[in-house]
Amino acid sequence: MVSAFHKWHRRGGAAVAAKLEMILLGVLLRKPSTGYDLKKFMDSHGRFMRSNTQMSQVYASLGKMEDRGWVDHAVEPRAGAQDAKLYSVTPEGETVFLDWLTGPYAITSRFQDSDLFTRLSFAGFMSTDDVLRLLDAEIEARQAQVARYRNRDRSTPVATSLPFDAELSDLVAEWSHRTGAAAVDAHIAACIELRRELAARTAHTQGATR
Repeated sequence: MVSAFHKWHRRGGAAVAAKLEMILLGVLLRKPSTGYDLKKFMDSHGRFMRSNTQMSQVYASLGKMEDRGWVDHAVEPRAGAQDAKLYSVTPEGETVFLDWLTGPYAITSRFQDSDLFTRLSFAGFMSTDDVLRLLDAEIEARQAQVARYRNRDRSTPVATSLPFDAELSDLVAEWSHRTGAAAVDAHIAACIELRRELAARTAHTQGATR
């Protein structure tokens, strides 16, 4: 069965736009908010989910989501100031958000480009099993990438008429490889640790209910 989110995405929804819209839906599901409130969120917590979100992008996404029936708004009178639109999520929007949040997880070649951290930011809307499945997919994929690419042949043939410092190039390439390897190793270790904590929490909860 195709989810509401994936039906929309197949009709041409762009991945980057979808990510912003899913973030906004998640924030609105926590608490109805104005466009200004959403921009404040994107400037603080949201900056770690998506870079450089502009106010115009927030309002454009709200307009598109309202057209699709994912959100609606009520006018909030404000004494001495312009009335504000208070946005909230519709039942259709709830379905779309949850379909995305707990739906298929696309593995990216770089862990920094995945939506793992965005999804985990809304873990309160997920079950522990949902989070464990997400972590398992991420850990397995990154470990497979390390096994396949860590010791790859990293030599790059050079045939250029321009001056080229091969020694400098090799030095920087080696630094980049070491730094990238350390980053992905730390990422995998952090995911494994979170998984361990969640599994222990589940075991404790199950033991307490017996």
